[in-house]
Amino acid sequence: MTYPFLLSAAAPPAWPLLLPFFGLLALIATGPLLFPHFWERWYAHVAVGLGLLMLGYYGLVRHDWHTAVETLAEYISFVVLLTALFVVGGTLYLNINVPGTPGRNVLLLAVGALLASVVGTTGASLMLIRPFIRLNDQRIRPYHIVFFIFVVSNAGGLLTPLGDPPLFIGYLRGVPFFWTTQHLLIPWLLANGLLLLLFWLLDRRTAFPAPLSRSEQRRAHSKKGLPLYDFNGRYNFLWLLLVLGAVFLNPSQISWLPTLPIAGLNISFVRETIQLLAAWGCYRTAHPKALAANHFTLGPMREVGFLFFGIFLTMMPALQTAAHVAANPAVASRLTPAALYWLTGVLSAFLDNAPTYASFLGLSLAGHQLDFAQASAVQHFAADAATQPLLRAISSGAVLFGALTYIGNGPNFLVRAIAEKEGVPMPSFFGYIGRYALPYLLPVLGIISGWLLWGS
Repeated sequence: MTYPFLLSAAAPPAWPLLLPFFGLLALIATGPLLFPHFWERWYAHVAVGLGLLMLGYYGLVRHDWHTAVETLAEYISFVVLLTALFVVGGTLYLNINVPGTPGRNVLLLAVGALLASVVGTTGASLMLIRPFIRLNDQRIRPYHIVFFIFVVSNAGGLLTPLGDPPLFIGYLRGVPFFWTTQHLLIPWLLANGLLLLLFWLLDRRTAFPAPLSRSEQRRAHSKKGLPLYDFNGRYNFLWLLLVLGAVFLNPSQISWLPTLPIAGLNISFVRETIQLLAAWGCYRTAHPKALAANHFTLGPMREVGFLFFGIFLTMMPALQTAAHVAANPAVASRLTPAALYWLTGVLSAFLDNAPTYASFLGLSLAGHQLDFAQASAVQHFAADAATQPLLRAISSGAVLFGALTYIGNGPNFLVRAIAEKEGVPMPSFFGYIGRYALPYLLPVLGIISGWLLWGS
């Protein structure tokens, strides 16, 4: 997707149109805490209802089917990829037969950070979250899951375009594949290194739990003599490769893909069809032991699918408003690397980071008389020493700030849902921000901002 409507300086939507989006965010934040029974029963109706309301307004009142269809297509691509990776991750079973320690936890998170740039933050998160919970067994705490979200579900994906959707959009528009590895290595090292250090210091405080009960002692004793790890489902990596390979089937880049002309767009669901078929094949060939051990159900994916349907559609006016403000010449002239980093980051934490990335990249290109639609212009922007700091700032902000809220990146919600299903008492929306994101993540983001300003 190129998100052309985000790059327009046309008048923004009226402010009442922002109410459904912020109202849905408020309900996501307060519903499970203030009225859990009502929210658990009706959240899907609320999210889908608000999404359909905004969809109807854009199509029937504004007659802007182009934006509506583009957003729906982006949502379908998002939820299909997430579903396929969820199924593949749920059919891989890894159990490490040693007790969790701060050092082992840091090692697993570091492996997850590397894996995130290879199979994506979603793939790495779904492959490792259950083994991470099992590794810590009786000593699992909410902060374990939160730092897993920080590192594996977000910061780890900064090294390649496969790591996170914004970087993949940049690759599709002309940013060289290994540009991210070369120019974002230091932010990747800073973010993951500092977060792992903070986690290790925090985890040491619970490294020695209370004495085991008799039943827990029997469980620990039963593990003696077992191999170091038990892995089931290695052949499912073939399905994973098929899912990831299908990501490159972009109709705007591959002319021979069949498409349907809808509302001025050429829509192709070849990629999504392959991913769904791969997910179905993976599930049908999965070992029953892996499904049973992972307590595999589609419940967490259903929750994410319904909520993000509402989020994607209700945030259309919010994205257009943000693009209108950024397109103001007085604002555009102040878009330094530090400003772009924080603007892209904060908006990515509450809006979809992919169109936010596309919007600020397009605006930065326009400010240097370059055309976002031309791959050669994007390549020049990425290669020019004068503009490289701008692209570094946009890329880093879009990826790293995804961990600032539960809705900043798709894997965040999935990991939270899986952890809650496994019995981990996860913090609320505001609890996550106030207890963890602001005191632990925000200083790390500030340090990276300093490097972007002075070190690059």
